[in-house]
Amino acid sequence: MSTAPQSITSRDNPLLQRLRRLVRDGGAYRKAGEVWLEGEHLCSALRQRGLKPLQALVAESAWQRPVLRELAAWAPRVAVVPDVLFGGISALESPAGIGFVWPFPQAPAIDASAASLVLDRVQDSGNVGSMLRTAAAFGVRQVLALQGTALLWSPKVLRAGMGAHFGLNLVEGLKPGDLETLAVPWIGTSLQAGTWLHEATLPSPCAWLMGHEGQGVDPALLARCALTVRIAQPGGEESLNVAAAAAICLHESMRQAAPKVQ
Repeated sequence: MSTAPQSITSRDNPLLQRLRRLVRDGGAYRKAGEVWLEGEHLCSALRQRGLKPLQALVAESAWQRPVLRELAAWAPRVAVVPDVLFGGISALESPAGIGFVWPFPQAPAIDASAASLVLDRVQDSGNVGSMLRTAAAFGVRQVLALQGTALLWSPKVLRAGMGAHFGLNLVEGLKPGDLETLAVPWIGTSLQAGTWLHEATLPSPCAWLMGHEGQGVDPALLARCALTVRIAQPGGEESLNVAAAAAICLHESMRQAAPKVQ
């Protein structure tokens, strides 16, 4: 990287125009071939994975902080902009002051034998991002998103994922028939029927299916599952948030698969 960063002062600079499109249109990354990672946490998570961004953008006030200058140096190109211009592309109420432009990774082929999390029309970006974090935390490295699910690389899902994206195999835009590729047993989640999770013997590896916030997993997919489970809720609530349910299920799956301590 050059010791002298580029100074951008025009709102009409091509880089800033590209970034505004990425922020305003959650699906723009698919056409642009790049994603915008805003904030110290996301940028640091990318660096920790050893993944190189294309470009760093830093607000003038943030450039005064040595830790952010050092983080920006991970990128081969750095641009510094007035705070007002950085705020103009930020999706945050309080702009983070630093961001990376990263090349959008090509979706891998579905790994037929991998432990997986399948998202069936999960629409809330916060829920999707939270489930990506949960999958990464519990060692489920493949996430498959069916059509109707929030876009996995949209700015809101990226923020909620907190860097989990960089350690996962993510495949989105799938049709139900694409899941036939999976060679591991499917486990469906249901409110009304199925084995209680705490009493179930879970196969490992497996593919967990988590469904739409209001409708749950599509009945046709549930019928294809080797096992359907439900979570005991003695407190009497009608249902759990889908992200909370995913955390409970993936933790139990990890617990049962872990070697027993003698």
